[in-house]
Amino acid sequence: MHPILTVGSVAFDSIKTPFGEASRVVGGAATYFSIAASFFTDVRLVAVVGDDFTEEQTQVFSGRRIDLTGLQRVPGETFRWKGEYSFDFNTRDTIYTHLNVFDQFRPVLPESYRPTPFVFLANIHPTLQSEVLDQVHEPRFVAADTMNFWIEGTPDELRKVLGRVDALVINDEEARELSGEANLVKAARAIQRMGPELLIIKRGEYGVLMTRDRGFFAAPAMPLEEVSDPTGAGDTFAGGFMGYLASAGEMTDTVVTRAIIAGSALASFAVEDFGLERLLRLTPDELQDRLAEFKRLTHFEAL
Repeated sequence: MHPILTVGSVAFDSIKTPFGEASRVVGGAATYFSIAASFFTDVRLVAVVGDDFTEEQTQVFSGRRIDLTGLQRVPGETFRWKGEYSFDFNTRDTIYTHLNVFDQFRPVLPESYRPTPFVFLANIHPTLQSEVLDQVHEPRFVAADTMNFWIEGTPDELRKVLGRVDALVINDEEARELSGEANLVKAARAIQRMGPELLIIKRGEYGVLMTRDRGFFAAPAMPLEEVSDPTGAGDTFAGGFMGYLASAGEMTDTVVTRAIIAGSALASFAVEDFGLERLLRLTPDELQDRLAEFKRLTHFEAL
């Protein structure tokens, strides 16, 4: 079992969907990632919050295998985001994004974090992602996330990061924009030529498409009767995926595909309630049951 280092955002989210809303709940990419990954291994979190992020909010990390030595506290307000979802959750309108203290965030890794073998660069400026990699000592496996904003606004900086990572986790829209290819198979091949050996394309309610070397693996999304809030699903998936990889001790095709299912299972819980609520209630037994459901969902005898 190996620890994971993650660098990204810890935020206050306000979310509205056709089925309810939640205000000023703890969110952020690094938060969802860390809680999901901690089901499998130890996590070292690097992020920044303001002085409005109290001990009460910090309790979301309590009792979990999450080291907060790298959580910077500075004067000012914590990153805030508000969004509203359509009836089918396929479109989302951002009402506001207030970076606040996150605007001046410069990740500085504690010395104890620098030898961490597994690294996940959450969705932050590519230049900051590169600065993190400059501080890590010979990581065994590095994965990154990005978004349309960086693909469009900082393409050169992003290309430099892609040349230094082993895996990229993005959604289908981002894959098409980054590659310039409409077909996802061609898009995957084009992105792999930029550097990442392993590419994971998140497809929302349609599941996940993964390619490694020349092979592909696809996993469906879990059919759910109740979906409340998809905000943290992608970061939760990444946490489950990386957490399982780091806990396995090897990087075989079997382990990688199981990690995809682990991430998918955790993401299926994340959407069942607003913010972190369902993940915080989740028990190891419930997770094992959901993993077994995924096996039943996808298994069939050879023809």
